[in-house]
Amino acid sequence: MTEILLRGGRPWGLEGPADVLVRDGVIADVGAGVDAPSARVVDVSGEVVLPGLVEAHCHLDKTLYGGPWVPHSADDTLAGRMSNDLGRRAELGVPSVERIIALLERMSGFGTTHVRTHTDVDPEVGLRGVEAVRQAADALNGRLSVTQVAFPQHGLLTNPGTAGLLEEALKGGVEAIGGLDPAGIDRDPVRHLDAVFELAAAYGAHIDIHLHDGGSLGMWELELIAERTAVTGLGGRVTVSHAYAMGQADEAQQGRLAEKLAAAGVAIATAAVYSFPVPAVKVLRAAGVTVACGHDGIRDLWGPYGTGDMLERAMHLAYRSTFRRDEDIELALEAATYGGARALGLSGYGLAPGDRADLVVVPASGAAEAVVVHPPRTLVMKEGVIL
Repeated sequence: MTEILLRGGRPWGLEGPADVLVRDGVIADVGAGVDAPSARVVDVSGEVVLPGLVEAHCHLDKTLYGGPWVPHSADDTLAGRMSNDLGRRAELGVPSVERIIALLERMSGFGTTHVRTHTDVDPEVGLRGVEAVRQAADALNGRLSVTQVAFPQHGLLTNPGTAGLLEEALKGGVEAIGGLDPAGIDRDPVRHLDAVFELAAAYGAHIDIHLHDGGSLGMWELELIAERTAVTGLGGRVTVSHAYAMGQADEAQQGRLAEKLAAAGVAIATAAVYSFPVPAVKVLRAAGVTVACGHDGIRDLWGPYGTGDMLERAMHLAYRSTFRRDEDIELALEAATYGGARALGLSGYGLAPGDRADLVVVPASGAAEAVVVHPPRTLVMKEGVIL
């Protein structure tokens, strides 16, 4: 039996200091003055204890992290970035197991314990990205868990052969099926959603659809996805990433859509990148919608930015959402922790007895300061092992 006692920290959500006893990879007790004479004691007095950070939307297979600097070569359009990615990935050795490992190690050092990554699947790259991500994740020896979304980055219906490869990925154990702008890219939202939802139902997979389409078109697609989720009974297994249209809508439209998403069980994931619209986090959470966040691309052919630090990413989400009060800033932290866990369907996640001991300790007076300052991590623990 292995016991570790984190003494005197400030677990997020509790008033005042409390000890956290970890036994055999699970939180055994949380409270003041926990008695554990045989435990190894780690003094974290006054520091904030958080559950492991959750990266709910990234693209590990695309990363150039750990390699030489590559000047960005795409224009500012979505089509231009897609073309740049497709045209240069072979030249630059993408996907690269070594670079994915380097990025995962960085993420782990920042306290990320769970990652959902969207992996390109198309006739040119085949399933090489899926295998590269698996090899990299295996090399981390359990330091963090990685689940993949089989992602049709260059179109599903418009790129013949992609649908079959997506099914092969699911047959091979990939956990989720992706989609991409059913109207804007594939020009046929009904057939696109038919394909995605049918594959998810057939293989018991989650769904995570990139939706960049804005304005009334994007809002209509969000409603279509909510309706399809409700009809198929896949609530709790469907996420829409980006959802720029909701960030462009007026408050009344946002409220109506949030109620539909909540009723259907559709989560929203945002990266709050550049100046792209950010979904209304407060409206979504008030309606009961799960909100998650992630980096999107990290040092890749789509852009040179990204560090792998989910506290920093939560800061970007809070800043872009104009959050200033502590309780609002903590909504961004929730997206990087509990929200991400709900979107990914993680069980046993949190800071309560019985939860997995995936923990992060940071020197801050409270959760909001941890987001704003995103200080160096004092301690990172995965399933009871101090990393």
